[in-house]
Parts: sequence; C-alpha cells; structure tokens
Amino acid sequence: MKNHINWNFDNSYSKLPDIFKENIEPFAVKNPKLIILNHNLASELNLNFSGIEMDELSALFGGNKLPDGSNSIAQAYAGHQFGHFTMLGDGRATLIGEHITNKNNRYDVQFKGSGKTSFSRNGDGRAVLGPMLREYIISEGMHNLNIPTTRSLAVVKTGEEVIREKPLQGAILTRVASSHIRVGTFQYIAARQKKDELEILVDYVIDRHYPKLNNSENKAIELLSAVLEKQVDLVINWMRVGFIHGVMNTDNMSISGETIDYGPCAFMDVYDPKTVFSSIDQMGRYAYCNQPVITKWNLARFAECLMPLINTDENKAVNLATEIINSFEKKYEEKWLNMMRNKIGLLKSEEKDKFLILDLLTWMHQKKADYTNTFCFLMNKEIQKDKIFENSDFLNWKKRWENRLKSENKTSDESIKIMKTSNPLIIPRNHKVEEALKAAEEDNLKPFNQLIEVLKNPYLNQKDIINYQISPHSNENYQTFCGT
Repeated sequence: MKNHINWNFDNSYSKLPDIFKENIEPFAVKNPKLIILNHNLASELNLNFSGIEMDELSALFGGNKLPDGSNSIAQAYAGHQFGHFTMLGDGRATLIGEHITNKNNRYDVQFKGSGKTSFSRNGDGRAVLGPMLREYIISEGMHNLNIPTTRSLAVVKTGEEVIREKPLQGAILTRVASSHIRVGTFQYIAARQKKDELEILVDYVIDRHYPKLNNSENKAIELLSAVLEKQVDLVINWMRVGFIHGVMNTDNMSISGETIDYGPCAFMDVYDPKTVFSSIDQMGRYAYCNQPVITKWNLARFAECLMPLINTDENKAVNLATEIINSFEKKYEEKWLNMMRNKIGLLKSEEKDKFLILDLLTWMHQKKADYTNTFCFLMNKEIQKDKIFENSDFLNWKKRWENRLKSENKTSDESIKIMKTSNPLIIPRNHKVEEALKAAEEDNLKPFNQLIEVLKNPYLNQKDIINYQISPHSNENYQTFCGT
C-alpha cells in the first residue's frame, strides 16, 4: 500500500516476547466495499486518503492489502467474564500496527472481524455489519461527548455472509486506540507466574502510557494508583451521560483509561439505576448502578496481578494494594458529587448538595423521567414537551434548587455555562441507533450519516435537534447483543 497516505508505523508491541501475541495476517475477504471512512479522525492521525481509488481503500480496510510498515499480530490476554476467569486473546481482531502522528502520539490500528486466530476458541473470527456500525456510532458519539474512548476509522462490508442465528452481512471495523492493553493482558501474563514477563509488561505499559512513573521507587504500586485514577474518571463520565457499557469484563477494561469494546452497550432513556440492556446480563451484574462497583472489582483483579512486583513480602504487598483499592469509594464519591453539582449548575460545595441531588434522582426514578431531557429542561433548553415537569414534587424540588443557586451569588448565565459542559442535549438514543442500523443493512446510509453528523456537536443546539431528543419513555424490552 503506497505510503502517500502518510502511514508512520513503529510497532513496539510486536517486538515483545512471543508469549504476548501471535504473528498473523488478516484473512483476505471476498469483495470488500468501503461504506464509511472517518475523515475527521483520519485528519487527526495525519492520514491522507484523498485521491485514492475506492477499490484500493476497500482492499486496505478489508485487510486484503496491508500498508507498508505494518506488522500484524493478535494479542494474547485473559479475563473474568461475568466473574469467571478464562484465557482469551484476539479471537476476531488483528492489530496491524502502531501509527505515530506528527505530534508523536502513538495509536493502535486494529481490524475487528478480520478472521480466525489461535485465540478464536471455535469462533469464526468474523463480525457482522450491524454491530460494527453500532461501534462506529457509539464510539464516535462518546468521543464527541468528551469521554475517553477507542475510535472508529472505517467500516467495510466483506461481501461474505456470516452466520449467527441467520446469515448476515460480514463487515470489518478499523478501530483506533491509545493501545489495546487490558487488565486481562496482565491477567494472562500473571497466570503464567513468571516474574520477568510481568516486569516486561509493567515497564512497557509505563513507557507507553505513564512515563512519569519511570523514576518511581515502586513502579507496580504507582501504576495501580494511576490506572485507578483513570478508571474513576472514566466511569464518572459514563454515569454523567447515562451510558451503560453492558459487558464490563476485565478484558474490556483498558489500561489507558479509554472505553473499549462496544458490544451490548446503550444509553439510558428513562432514569432507572438498575437499567440493563445486554441480552446476556441476566442477573444485572453490569447494570448502570453497578458500574462503579464493577470498576473497583476489576481494579482489584489488576492489583492481584501486580503482587509479585509490589513487594516480595506477600502480606506487605496485599496491604499496599488494598490501601490503593480501598481509596476508590472516596475518590468516586467526591468526583461523582462534583460531576452532579456541575450538571445542576453548582460551583461551590455544600454538605446538603448530596441530598438535593439524590432527591432529584429519586423523583426521576419514581416518575420515569428521561435522564438526559431532565437536565436539558433545567438548562431551559427546548425539548419534547412533557407534562412531567409540571409535577408538584418536581416543582417543589426546583424551588429548593433555585434557592441553592441564589446562595452562590452568581448569575443564571454562569450556572447555565457550567451545565452546558456537563449535560448533552442529545445522546445516541437507542431507537435512533436502531433506525440507522436497520436502514444501513438495507443499503440506505442516510439515517446513519445524519445521526453521525448530529452527534458531532452534542452540547450545541442544532437544526431539527428535537427529532434526536424524543424519548420513547421506556427502557423496557430493548436489548443489545455482543455480535459474536
């Protein structure tokens, strides 16, 4: 593949010992056809696809013709899937290389749905169109909501059928990430009980993601603390916009602090802390309200991996790691309160704020109020007319809130300004996502492109925005699936 695209590969992970990965190339596909290319992301990566024929682009993103400098691998990792430990790895993904931008930022470029690897575990290694387009929509939506995330560069139809419950159109997603190193990567190496391999991984992750820790006296404990901080911030952002990941297995927790693997994910319409959309989460393990708890649980699994490097004395290692893990609740509570204060326009901290916030959430739950639209209403933004905001309990709460705002001695414009940074006017509504996916599967990309366009500016008022604000007033009966 000609390098006038400006590919600049430096594939550091592929240079790690063989135990970390499998050298493998994507399987060629029958008839690749590019259906979406993220020009904004390409520009940010300093990639130039202008003047390149569609057939050539399709061959590139279909994995049929790899770019110069790439060195494709499948990464090894393990994971606790719904609490059960399993040895895993990239069963349907190929990391083609690490691209370096003009600003010296390093990004993994990965093909998802590129065929079998030694980690496929009887799977076909393929992906289907709907879930790949879903990941494109949601990941780009998350990016524009200012939430750390992997991103989507392209989607290609393969021209091949993939059998799930029925024949479906095959597809490959090109995913871009700071890295694809997961808690599960550490679990895979730790399970081998070879300290030197664990040291290699810790040093690699610190060099790549946390270089300031290179001079630490105890790199392992400092890495645990740094990753915890990243994950607290990430889950706070999820809670802020009503995002439900759906499958928070340890292999889906990125060490870099990015949201990764958009399978059975969705956004909450009606506020209900127990909301679950995933078809496979029968017990609600990964419900909206459980996401902070599971984040801490996953971090504890990460800490277990690091024990041999934290201290040679096991008891001391346990005590040091436990202290870090137990700091999660306090950090989360403080940041959650500050986040919610921002959502209702408060700059100063008062002890009673927590009760004011919880009373609002309780009312929203009882009255089945829309999570996003409630905060839009508080910002005086035009939304779908809803008599729910004429409810006496809400009006009483609103008076308390307005009095609290007055106590800060600032203008309403100042309050609105801070609310605007925390409260999106639109999110990828589940019914709009499904509408776009259904049309795309019938070769109509218009709803998909319209949704992508409006999600570029979720905090701004836009033409016809109300069409993307309408709430179905129910989370019931909506299910998402992992796509494997």
